[in-house]
Amino acid sequence: MAAMARPRKPYIQREKTRHGKIVWYFRRDKEARIRLPGVYGSKEFNDAYNAALAGAVVEKKTTAPRSTLRWLVDQYYQSGRFNRYAYNTQRNQRLALENVCKTGARLNFAAITEADIRAGMVRREATPTMEIEYLRSMKAVMRFALDNGWIEKNPAANIQIPRHKTDGYHTWTLEEVARFQERHPIGTQARLALDIMLYTGLRRGDAITLGRQHIKNGIIRFRTGKTGAELDIPILPPLEKSIEASKTGDLVFLINTRGKPWKNISFGYWFADRCDEAGVPGRAHGLRKAGATIAANNGATPFELTALYGWSSTKMAELYTRKADKARLAERAANKLYPHHKKGAGTK
Repeated sequence: MAAMARPRKPYIQREKTRHGKIVWYFRRDKEARIRLPGVYGSKEFNDAYNAALAGAVVEKKTTAPRSTLRWLVDQYYQSGRFNRYAYNTQRNQRLALENVCKTGARLNFAAITEADIRAGMVRREATPTMEIEYLRSMKAVMRFALDNGWIEKNPAANIQIPRHKTDGYHTWTLEEVARFQERHPIGTQARLALDIMLYTGLRRGDAITLGRQHIKNGIIRFRTGKTGAELDIPILPPLEKSIEASKTGDLVFLINTRGKPWKNISFGYWFADRCDEAGVPGRAHGLRKAGATIAANNGATPFELTALYGWSSTKMAELYTRKADKARLAERAANKLYPHHKKGAGTK
């Protein structure tokens, strides 16, 4: 079963123009339709929706000059190209582009050069993830401008995505998992969050949307938000026990203190606090790495890992199996070098 879409607000109508743009209207019963400005879910959109819901006048959107970066970004948001992306991709691009528009909204987008974009990367290089997402988003929005004939050259086209050598998120150890479990026993939301991510391999953005509607005959059937991969994940006994012992929502297992579904960023901060309480350095994404590492160490093949974690190829899975094979080969070599060697034995 596919992941549930975000619930739509009442009295909302969605339409696509002949140019592929998505537009939204508010209409209650037989009242006149009201065009809502901005991108669905944005502050501008929500303010207009709340005004319409209260019966107040919805002010018409003031359109930015057609030469500005703000105007280009708004056109991109409304394009069919942007709306075909997965929700997580849309969110990441919107965060990056809105950050650019905080200071560059009035810039003439046709005058933006490769040097300007490289300078933007330098300003973000202390945070590699932000640097990479900034470049990807600028490549996309400037390609959109090029395809529409608004510029003659994409200034970001020849800039390579940086390859930062890093192990990424900390991979949890078994000892750290045990420490977290001791601090957060079964029945708590923190323990349920850990168990869902550890025993399913779901990213945190998917973990917070998982609910009973995705489970049938002991199998989780789920479409991931990032890649759209369709997963069939058996429910392991520890996860089943954790779900049954915990308070959950109607459509999602994980809920905040108000009994509502989590937002991705808020959940990340909340789970980080729970990790700090348990004295472990890990974070949500590191549990996905830990699960893959444990499975690989127990003999899972690249194809098995790819099926479980929803990767588009075996390339990522091979990273984990190579590390596991390397450890096993080292152990065999040690036994041949010193046949009396016992695994885990230290020096005396």
